[in-house]
Amino acid sequence: MFKLFALCAATIVALIVAASAETLVERGSYLVNAVMGCDGCHTPRPGGVFDMSKRFSGGSQVWDEKAYTVRGANITSDPETGIGSWSEADIKRALTEGVRPNGIPLAPQMPFAFYKILTPRDLDAVAAYTKSIAPVRNQVPPPVYKAEMHAELIPDGEKPIAEKALRDPVKRGFYLATIAHCMECHARRPDGTQDYVNWNGKGGYIFKGPFGEVAARNISSHKTAGIGGWSDAEVKRALTQGIGRDGRAFKLPMARQVYFSKMTDDDVDAIVAWVRTIPPIE
Repeated sequence: MFKLFALCAATIVALIVAASAETLVERGSYLVNAVMGCDGCHTPRPGGVFDMSKRFSGGSQVWDEKAYTVRGANITSDPETGIGSWSEADIKRALTEGVRPNGIPLAPQMPFAFYKILTPRDLDAVAAYTKSIAPVRNQVPPPVYKAEMHAELIPDGEKPIAEKALRDPVKRGFYLATIAHCMECHARRPDGTQDYVNWNGKGGYIFKGPFGEVAARNISSHKTAGIGGWSDAEVKRALTQGIGRDGRAFKLPMARQVYFSKMTDDDVDAIVAWVRTIPPIE
């Protein structure tokens, strides 16, 4: 009788877990809206405020670099001005290889090198969610390429991570921080080049925009130059509330609490655990 009861209880628990499991679109929504921060490039931001009525329709953010001039693309399902005609395979190729369906490469402003680490299921989830985005008609000027496109690969992030590896908090934190493309800013040398080996976490690049001038912070474990002296609570507050150790609010482009505040506590804790492992660099 006890065995029968235990078997029934186990079956009920399994059914509850299955019923509460995320769909691909739900998982994709979490990744896009809480971790990857896709609004930052793809949602129009006139006057520095997101226009959510035109969400993901692109156009207003412009990056004029030595190698390219691009705007945030329209990634809604509009078939003419967005990516509504793209298949999920097309979207996944763009996400991880940086190539459009017509074979033309994407500028590395689209952080596809950081998305190569996505697990197959999470990649499917992001593609499924992207396909579900409501269409918004907004024609964005095409990119202008001034040189051959090139993106540095992320050490230990060059291929999909194994699902079982995500059970380890540090590896999970590395995974989340990678798809959040943290080192896109924090491993950028003052001249703008990315160096994920010798400059990883050092920061120092000066970002200029409507927000003024902001230097990317050293987030290595160095006790004074970095954040090695910060408490876990201080790191978590920086991530989820956008407030530094000195109590000052972060400016763009680091004001990412709009995304990270939506993360689960376990995922935030995992990022903190990973940050602690970044070798100190002054």
